[in-house]
Amino acid sequence: MAYDVGALDATLSAAAGNDAALFAELRSAFVESLTRQVDLLGRARCDANWQMAALRIKGLAASFQVLPLVALAEEALEGAPGDPVVLRRLNAYAVQITAD
Repeated sequence: MAYDVGALDATLSAAAGNDAALFAELRSAFVESLTRQVDLLGRARCDANWQMAALRIKGLAASFQVLPLVALAEEALEGAPGDPVVLRRLNAYAVQITAD
């Protein structure tokens, strides 16, 4: 499944302007934070930890106007903690955004 990461790049471009180094730094920080939160979500052993990681992913995505990621985070919040389908989709998004 392919995910649109264009919104992230557009938001980062607006913030960084013509500064390619700043763009790369901001993108790297976003990817690092997303990867960390998806990992925490996958390791969550209680409902509260699952909810906290999903909320952090949603907040990160909303901050950068990445609506497909907001939807995935909402899916995690509405679903059962530990849902392997949601985890797979979030991991796939994190991998794709790292590769782009």
